Parts: sequence; structure tokens; C-alpha cells
Amino acid sequence: MRRTTPLVLAAAVLLLAGCGSRQDTGSGGRAPAPSGTGSPSAGRDAGDCTGQANLTAADRHRSVCLAEGGELRLTLDGTKDRPWKPVTADGTALEAINAGFVLRPGDATAAYRAVAAGTVRLTSSRPLCPEPTAPDQVSCKGVEEWTVTVRVG
Repeated sequence: MRRTTPLVLAAAVLLLAGCGSRQDTGSGGRAPAPSGTGSPSAGRDAGDCTGQANLTAADRHRSVCLAEGGELRLTLDGTKDRPWKPVTADGTALEAINAGFVLRPGDATAAYRAVAAGTVRLTSSRPLCPEPTAPDQVSCKGVEEWTVTVRVG
């Protein structure tokens, strides 16, 4: 487990407290589309999409609408014992750009520019438990999956 300074923890608590129960949909603060519409972003037009999105592991299963020309950056904080796999993009609406430096082993970072209308599924995964380091330790084969759907409009 990583060491974290009290200042970072306090900032995280304040950030989370300020979020309340609203869900950031990447649509400029608008509420998500009603369920059952066939698409997580149904009913949105290009004016509802954001130009900049920053995602973390907490955004798993989220849908984001990104304006064409906009940028999406993501950081998945992992550990050496529970590393995230590199993020993969399934679709052609996003183009990978320089994500910067990965500072700690186990983290996964990625950055994309929205280059065309369409939908892209971003995915990664990591082990739920560290691999055993001794023969008498219990093994865990569970996997934590991370998926975000990005619509470029």
C-alpha cells in the first residue's frame, strides 16, 4: 500500500464532499440521459459534449461525450503488486496522444484527442489481489475491470 500525506487525503475528502451526489457525465453538468434509451449518451447533440475530460479508476462503467477536437486524459492508480494493464481503445473516433510520464509502477495513463464522430470503448484491468510471494499464501484469481464508453459528437 502506498504512503499518502495527510494533505493529499484532506484534499481528496474535500473534493469528494464537494461532489455531493451529482454524477459528472462529461456533458457540462447536465443529467445523464434516461435509462432504456438504447445508448448511454442518447439524446445528446454535439453542443452537450465536453471539450476536456479527466478520468480515474472511479469512473469505471461511465459514459462520456467528448466534442470533436476535445481531449480525454486518464490515470488509473495501481500498485506494483496490483498493476493496471495498458488502456486499450476499441474504435476509431479517438487518436492516442502523449499522456506524459507514468510516475509509479502499476499505474496506467493514456490521453486521446477526439478526431471523428463515433463511439470508443476504453478498457483496462488489474488483479484483485497481489500474487502470493510464498508457497503457503492464498492465491486470488479475481480481476478488476475498468471500462468507459466515449462518444465523440
